[in-house]
Amino acid sequence: MADIIQLLPDHVANQIAAGEVVQRPASVVKELIENAIDAGANSIKLIIKDAGKTLIQVIDDGKGMSATDARLSFERHATSKIRTADDLFQLNTKGFRGEALASIAAIAHVELKTKQEHDDVGNTIIIEGSNVVSQDVVVTPNGTSISVKNLFFNIPARRNFLKSNTVELRHVTDEFHRVALAHPNISFALYNNGSETFNLPVSNFRQRIVNIFGNKTNEKLVPVEEDTEVLKISGFVGKPEFAKKTRGEQYFFVNNRFIKSAYLNHAIASAFEGLLKNGTYASYFLNLMVNPQTIDINIHPTKTEIKFDDEHTLYALLRSAVKHSLGQFNIAPVLDFERDSNLDVPYNYKKETISTPKVEVDSSFNPFQEEKSSAVRTTSYKKEPASSWESLYVGLESKGTKSQQDFSEVHFESEESTASIFEDDKQVEQEYTTYQLHKKYIVSTIKSGMLLIDQHRAHQRILYEDYLQHLTVKEAISQQLLFPLQLHYSNQDVLVIEQLKEDLEHTGFVFSNVSNETVEITGVPVGVPESEVSIILEQLISDVENEVPDSNFSATDLLAKSMAKSLAIKTGQVLQKDEQEHLVNKLFACKEPNVSPTNRATFITMTVDELDRKFI
Repeated sequence: MADIIQLLPDHVANQIAAGEVVQRPASVVKELIENAIDAGANSIKLIIKDAGKTLIQVIDDGKGMSATDARLSFERHATSKIRTADDLFQLNTKGFRGEALASIAAIAHVELKTKQEHDDVGNTIIIEGSNVVSQDVVVTPNGTSISVKNLFFNIPARRNFLKSNTVELRHVTDEFHRVALAHPNISFALYNNGSETFNLPVSNFRQRIVNIFGNKTNEKLVPVEEDTEVLKISGFVGKPEFAKKTRGEQYFFVNNRFIKSAYLNHAIASAFEGLLKNGTYASYFLNLMVNPQTIDINIHPTKTEIKFDDEHTLYALLRSAVKHSLGQFNIAPVLDFERDSNLDVPYNYKKETISTPKVEVDSSFNPFQEEKSSAVRTTSYKKEPASSWESLYVGLESKGTKSQQDFSEVHFESEESTASIFEDDKQVEQEYTTYQLHKKYIVSTIKSGMLLIDQHRAHQRILYEDYLQHLTVKEAISQQLLFPLQLHYSNQDVLVIEQLKEDLEHTGFVFSNVSNETVEITGVPVGVPESEVSIILEQLISDVENEVPDSNFSATDLLAKSMAKSLAIKTGQVLQKDEQEHLVNKLFACKEPNVSPTNRATFITMTVDELDRKFI
């Protein structure tokens, strides 16, 4: 029998490795920036076009590479980070597998320019789909510049799986944030389609957070510090009143590497227990320093998941550290019923010396000195109106008589009431047409039996079709606010709002100013409470960035769905009889009353026969 096992060709093996390493443009960004950090760069620039599909360029001022190293860097499993297997458990660098550049070069056009400080000239290499096109000497600054163009040019199927530019740009920005937050000692800059999106100077950790997420973030942060033999924790958590509807601002860094851990995330949620509203999530930016021998970061291709030796201890330490910080800064409630918060010493003045207050008395003050003169003035004031008080009532008697006569001549016109033999039946029918069940469902009767309507989904369908009509016709009624509403967002979120501004105005929003980190609103759609505006925009930004439900839908459809989801009446809301009937009538006036905007059933029917069978 012939042998059937054979070695894969290099170009096929490289594309398989690329499938693990490079999932989207953000994966390339992560690998290239981490390589720049490992090269000892003090300044890193990221330049992208078309959300990274056309161009991803990373420029650093690190130590650069020699001509031989530059060529070897594109070989599989070629790395300068490890020498033996034991080095895998002493890792202090980002990349160590030696697959990143080889995988990227297999599916894109790559151009590398690099130069070491002691060399007069540098080297450039051009690779297309794993094939080295050229390698020459070039004049270039110290450090490395690598450009990745036309990602997935030779795998069109993979390129078709990419989302829209808005979604891919969000993933690129997320990776940029993760690396920039972990290294505040390095300056970063991000340029998108020729415009500067971020310019982050060297700073401390708190200032780096503020530079990324906006100046208003500073007042939301509570510091967390804990130093033990097992774990060192530093960073910040957000105050409970600033909790968000999404999990966007949640960052764990283990030994300066961003990780995802549902287990540690649960520790934070446990520390905030009782302080957050339902459906909201606390923000946190926490650095965890542990012994490299106690973790394994080689369990996932993207290295975002880590295996800890003793997770239970880390969980307990993290939970207690966050709880301690919330209590120390009076964020969490204190169980002391006799404690008067007015007597608390402000945190900034705890170490100040206490000075004795001075009381100054005016010895020349005499409270009886002007008593006589004031008494005279008072008396004269009282006597003045006394002489003419009767004149106030002159003519009232006659006016009263006349008004009574006029009043007696008034005739009231009443409508004729016609009795109906069906009047009582109508009243009974109006009273018992609908019924609310468990503050969630509306029960209504039909000829064949019974109708059970989900009030939340039904209202979503009604609002969705209303907003879709407003967006299409571009005519919507707006209610003006008494005072302008100012909302603060990060630069990235403001860019999303600017893209949707025109469509939002067609639904009834009126914007007076949309600038860096600030959105000012002077009008909202009719029926939208002012307190809900911030929630609506946050949900809308999240939906657009994550492209819910899919990229095949238009921006108008997505906007209508998002606003309907935010403003629909919720489960648990009590509805009066007229509100219930109005909801039922509006639902069946819709074009598609059977399903919600997310294609879920809005109501079910139960016939009398089905009810009868229940009693058999």
